[in-house]
Amino acid sequence: MDLLKLKEDLEENALGRGVLMAASKIYGAGAWLDRAAYENGWKTSKSVNSRVVCIGNITAGGTGKTTAVLLAATTLAKEGIRVAIVSRGYKRQRKTEGPVVLFDNPDADWRLAGDEPFMMSRVLSQYKVPIVISPDRAAAATEALKRFKSQIILLDDGLQHHRLRRDANVILIDAKNPFGNKHLLPYGVLREPMTALKRASLVVMTHCDQVSVRQLEDIKDQIRLYNDAVEILESVHEPEYYFDICNTKKVDLKAIQGPAACFCALGHPETFEKTLQNLGLTLKQKWRFPDHQHYTEENLRTFEETRGGLPLITTFKDFVKFPDNWRDILTKDVYVLSVNLKIRGGEEEFNKFTDVLYPKFSKIKNK
Repeated sequence: MDLLKLKEDLEENALGRGVLMAASKIYGAGAWLDRAAYENGWKTSKSVNSRVVCIGNITAGGTGKTTAVLLAATTLAKEGIRVAIVSRGYKRQRKTEGPVVLFDNPDADWRLAGDEPFMMSRVLSQYKVPIVISPDRAAAATEALKRFKSQIILLDDGLQHHRLRRDANVILIDAKNPFGNKHLLPYGVLREPMTALKRASLVVMTHCDQVSVRQLEDIKDQIRLYNDAVEILESVHEPEYYFDICNTKKVDLKAIQGPAACFCALGHPETFEKTLQNLGLTLKQKWRFPDHQHYTEENLRTFEETRGGLPLITTFKDFVKFPDNWRDILTKDVYVLSVNLKIRGGEEEFNKFTDVLYPKFSKIKNK
């Protein structure tokens, strides 16, 4: 069942909207009970002997969380800080009894880990950053500490997961659609009420280049209604290069111009497509799939047979979900766009980000 299509159909009439609003109330009650259970001691959060920093959001959909986790991990790892990432492995296709560890195992199966953790492990392989996957994030953190003696554990998308106690919360806000209609799921896009912003140690607004200065200031004002002391940083997603997957080499962004085709399975596919257009591509063919879609041989053959010889471009998150025999189908001109998160405002603003990750970071860097 296509839940997004069902939601759109229900929104078209008053009765359907009433059903969605009622479902939002039920969802909100469940979220409140879960949070209250930990706040009142009915359930116990587990601490580990490491600094834990959560990077998450209060909305569903793409806020740029993965690129923020990658930025945090690479920044820390480059300074020799032992960092690990803990993730639940959303929509992984094969379950395991204990945590799954991605570290120095190039033959690992993405279906055991989930697409986003697997993609991060590939990007971070040169920095030797382990990623530990389990629905029980406390167990995953314990495993990371035991095996890697991690000084920092980055909790990927764990703001609504209260079992693992954290030292700081970095909340990401998508400037293009910060809070939706301010209703909870499924009527809106909020995972929690906006009062959750009180738990933020730092707020990072993403996609800030795609809205006006006035809109950015309005979002900041809304955030400060709930947390008037929190630092709010602005960020943008900057393309780095294309990666030619057929020849395993980097390609300059200016090397591919004009007509092209693309496909993706993202929360906000239009953002990816607009980025390609801004890089000088004219998208003659576009395929969009539900977020976290895994690809079949039939999908790839469709791309190959209908792209008309045009360059075919996708994302790292999509590439890791290709079937094993993808090289038999896609033989040339297939590229992955590499994108980085950049904090606006220079070193001073970037230091606010690193200080939340690791308060000792500036001292280590300046030694």
